[in-house]
Amino acid sequence: MRKTQKSQAESFLALLKEAHDEIRQAVERNEYDLAMELLGQCQDGAIKLGEMIEDAEGEGFPTISLLEGYCEQVYRLYEEIGNGKSLDASRVFEVLQVELGGIEGSVRNEIRIRKEAVFLPYKASMWDSLESIWQAANEDPDCDAYVIPIPYYDKGEDGSLKEMHYEGDRYPKEVPVLKYDEFDFGAHRPDMIFIHNPYDDGNFVTSVHPFFYSKNLKKYTDCLVYVPYYATTGGMSEAQSLCPAYIYADYIVIQSEKYKKFFDPMIPEEKFLPFGSPKFDSVIRKCQNPPAPPESWKKKMEGRRVYFYNTSINGMLENTDSFLKKMRYVFECFKGREDVCLLWRPHPLMESTFASMRKEYAPVYEELKQKFIRDDWGIFDDTPDIENTIALCDGYIGDAATSVTSLFGVAGKPLFILNNYIHHEPEEEDWRGEIIRGFCINGQDEWMITQGNKLYHAPNHDYQYEYYCDLCEYAAGNYYLRALEIDHKVYVCPANAQEILVVQDRKIQKRIELERRLERPGAFCDAWKVGKYLFLIPNQYPAIVRLDTCNDEVSYITGVNEVFSRNVDGQWRVGGRNVYGQYLMIASPDSNQLVAIDSKNMQVQYLTTGAENQCGCFVMAVIGNDIWLLPYCGTTITKWNPNTGEVKEFENVPDQFGCYDRISGTVCDKMPFNAAVPCGSEVLFSTCLGNMFLMLNQETGVFREWKPSFEVLQEEKNEYFLSGTAGRFLGKTDILGMQAYRYFSEWDKKMHAINPRTQEYREISIGFDKRELEIHTAGFDRESEWLLYCCREDAFHSLPNFLGQHLVGKAFDREEQIRVYQEIAANNDGTCGEKIYQFACSKI
Repeated sequence: MRKTQKSQAESFLALLKEAHDEIRQAVERNEYDLAMELLGQCQDGAIKLGEMIEDAEGEGFPTISLLEGYCEQVYRLYEEIGNGKSLDASRVFEVLQVELGGIEGSVRNEIRIRKEAVFLPYKASMWDSLESIWQAANEDPDCDAYVIPIPYYDKGEDGSLKEMHYEGDRYPKEVPVLKYDEFDFGAHRPDMIFIHNPYDDGNFVTSVHPFFYSKNLKKYTDCLVYVPYYATTGGMSEAQSLCPAYIYADYIVIQSEKYKKFFDPMIPEEKFLPFGSPKFDSVIRKCQNPPAPPESWKKKMEGRRVYFYNTSINGMLENTDSFLKKMRYVFECFKGREDVCLLWRPHPLMESTFASMRKEYAPVYEELKQKFIRDDWGIFDDTPDIENTIALCDGYIGDAATSVTSLFGVAGKPLFILNNYIHHEPEEEDWRGEIIRGFCINGQDEWMITQGNKLYHAPNHDYQYEYYCDLCEYAAGNYYLRALEIDHKVYVCPANAQEILVVQDRKIQKRIELERRLERPGAFCDAWKVGKYLFLIPNQYPAIVRLDTCNDEVSYITGVNEVFSRNVDGQWRVGGRNVYGQYLMIASPDSNQLVAIDSKNMQVQYLTTGAENQCGCFVMAVIGNDIWLLPYCGTTITKWNPNTGEVKEFENVPDQFGCYDRISGTVCDKMPFNAAVPCGSEVLFSTCLGNMFLMLNQETGVFREWKPSFEVLQEEKNEYFLSGTAGRFLGKTDILGMQAYRYFSEWDKKMHAINPRTQEYREISIGFDKRELEIHTAGFDRESEWLLYCCREDAFHSLPNFLGQHLVGKAFDREEQIRVYQEIAANNDGTCGEKIYQFACSKI
């Protein structure tokens, strides 16, 4: 019997008890007609209760015979009163109560509550996120568990619902499926409903049927549980911090306590259930007892190591052209090999996403897919159960930002994370493109953080670097930004870390902990020295941080971020910054506003340049008493004197000037310039996404193209040298006299000293010992808090070398991988689903 029914039965029995007392009082007052009316009502109610119990528990259930006995006693008393027999009121009450007591005991002890659990998956390939919860419910003899696959739709570019899909025929044969239009939610009112789609109408690609939006489902249950369709390797996408289902669900399953911090603070903490992931239950069990492969796979797999190739939607959307080239490269690496087999499993929504968001590339993808299948380059996996496939594979290759990596992680199988911009094997010097990370505009080039979180040093200030020390336990994750030397102490400034390091004698002497206010990557983007103070410029960290290097005291400047750190058109931007006297100046990325912070007393002034353009500032340059603001969008350059308030705008760039974003592969009008250096009465601007250097005559306001005397590549040397910008001017150098500046070329990682007026230049050699780099390269290691253990594709770790099992660095350690993955998921023993179900039952 359902809980609501048993509650109805118990409530009715309580009413009978009250009626018995009223019957006693009526008999005492000789109001026999009233007593007979009440006895009739008791009998009618008992009959209806018996019918309800018979429907729920079956004919012959013990409570029914007790109700029959009760009805006989009621009828006897009714007859005796009707025949005018004198009755003792207390005796009447006692007889009725004795019968009622037996019924109450039977209802309480013999009628067991039957629960009703409804599972609403939409894609069969995501069933694993609910499967182990359903198994727990299905094995409970007192629970009716319904699996009801629900329809979903592709969405058009205008957000309208297009083609409907229903995958009810794709579930494992042991899972009984009920059609979504054959279940009456209103009549059933399930005790618990489990969903794994959090978006309702908020997804750009697909939508479940509107009836199954969480807002509507909440009308039919007191326990709506959202279980993520994904698992994570340590972090969580900002896009997942607040979804519609979080508002209406009673509970949200999360992998562990640490994930509470990734959600929007508006979500009540009591909603979170830190029980792990049912997806892990499934993969752990199936890897312990792998299934037989499909017949068509067996010959391809026989005697070979099988690698799971995962192509994710995030990877495709980031740069679709590069993504497709990467697919071709991966296929080529496997073709003709007898020792390995490629198993390709695209994201289940890949084709829908191409159709709705990358329509022009859809035919290219489809042709590549059909060629893979037609030419039999490997196994194309479109089976609904990903865990079965994982159990049959020996390792993973593919994107990092996907929940599939966590499944391989807990299974103890190696993860080789691909770089979608690499389309050929590395050549001899291609490591330079990844190791030489760039230089600071304010000098101090003798220190470089590279190769993960390792500090290198050029002790002779000659750009010849040698290994100095490791900065943290992680092999990557961009934890640190740069090192600055102040009064003979070297301070390592954070990027994704939330601490400042002091290093000396090849080791970390001190860790200056900052308040931990951010759980995702993206804390800081820059660091500036102003006198004795070190300032950290936040990206998404909610404060500017000031360190007094005399006493290592940390201070926080809050409430100013909104001026210079903003999400503009879906991208996080921080405005240009520089030092102006004793002030740290930071500009807005989308207006003419600035903040000026006094380095000594931390007083903040809010300023505007007075310029008409609202292009925002990408780079701020200080030349004499003037601040030059190089735009984020458009080509208008602003010259502003904060002391006098004088402002002048320069916008007449040559007609041939244009911008091209090489990372996304699109023509644009953003970030045209990235540095400005004085040349007498003229100012020279180096290009960021622009197609030429420009020289500006300040007096006439006329721009002309400036062509450097040394070679500047028109595109990156190859994909190992990929960068969004060709290069930039840095600070002055005395190599060619007082008027020379350094120019660093990102596309071939070369440094030149150049006098812009005379065009005299000299290349500055940048050197590393390749053998030393190989010794300190990570291989398989702890990657970061957000991707726990893997090896990344780079110039030292190519895909062919991974397949051939001769990578440099640490070898794969299965036990270490399993150990670190235990840190990010509760109930990592396969019992997550059982714990979720037990919790839901406790709330009924």
